[in-house]
Amino acid sequence: MIQHQYIERDSGRVVTEKLFGDRMVRLLYHGVRENNAALFRVLTSSRSSHILSAVNFDRPVLSKRAFLANCGIDLSECLDPSDSLDTPRKIFERKIRYWECRPMPADTDAVVSPADARVLVGSFQETSLIFLKEKFFSFEEFLGQGKTVWHESFAGGDFAVFRLTPDKYHYNHAPVSGEVVDFYAIDGDYHSCNPTAVVAVATPYSKNKRVVTVINTDVPGGTGVGMVAMIEVVALMIGDIVQAYSSNKYETPRQLEKGRFLRMGQPKSLYRPGSSTDVLLFQEGRIDFAGDILANMNHAGASSRFTQGFKKPLVETDIRVRSLLARARKNSLSGGQQ
Repeated sequence: MIQHQYIERDSGRVVTEKLFGDRMVRLLYHGVRENNAALFRVLTSSRSSHILSAVNFDRPVLSKRAFLANCGIDLSECLDPSDSLDTPRKIFERKIRYWECRPMPADTDAVVSPADARVLVGSFQETSLIFLKEKFFSFEEFLGQGKTVWHESFAGGDFAVFRLTPDKYHYNHAPVSGEVVDFYAIDGDYHSCNPTAVVAVATPYSKNKRVVTVINTDVPGGTGVGMVAMIEVVALMIGDIVQAYSSNKYETPRQLEKGRFLRMGQPKSLYRPGSSTDVLLFQEGRIDFAGDILANMNHAGASSRFTQGFKKPLVETDIRVRSLLARARKNSLSGGQQ
């Protein structure tokens, strides 16, 4: 099996990823899936995912130092005392001093990463150099049936896919400032977001349970990049997506609702532990992705399972929550429907 590498954004270093449960994922997606479809459906169901989550994340950590070292988790960032983080679940649901250790661009035209994750970007526009047609998701199915207004609004636009690995900080933060104009959940399965699984299953994110938040940024105090859809996608061993928007650190978390104003960089939601995925959709012509992320996708010295599976250079960049993802395109016209 080809190794999977990504680019460390701060240093530009090529890093070989230790994929959690990689042997199990290969067995599930290239053994069970191909030979026993009924069992595969059971194992990627909500019930099985919750059971696997409990077994893997609710047991006490016998050697915390070894566990943290293996995962590369920095406890010095955490708000809670280290003694209280005594299970994998508590460690993965940790809160951090993001206002100190995850700096954010001061520019009002910036769009920031919603998570500590590994990111790929793409476009629905066929003339774009980053055109990716239905590799990770089927566009209309992903946004949900009956959501024609959003199908039209984001047609021809751009997207970014953020893969959160189990060791990552699992709070999502608002990538833009603006007003929530739609918020809904779509039921589905719990497929893994391991690169092997993503390549094996056609448009897997369209099949998984997910929550869609559409934000209008063309409002007073908004980022000014048109409509932005943030889709939070569950994955294998993810128990839930908890909406918990806080305008001040993690204090007084609130559910999302239409009309609520979200401020860029603030906590929005929490994934229960495991691997998971965020996807951002942008309207056509409203943003330009950061140059280093675009360059890294074509890095000649990195080996990626996405590249092998999709026959196109696709190397991820390891990105931190609240760091620069894109900027508003200068002189762009407001597009799409609200």
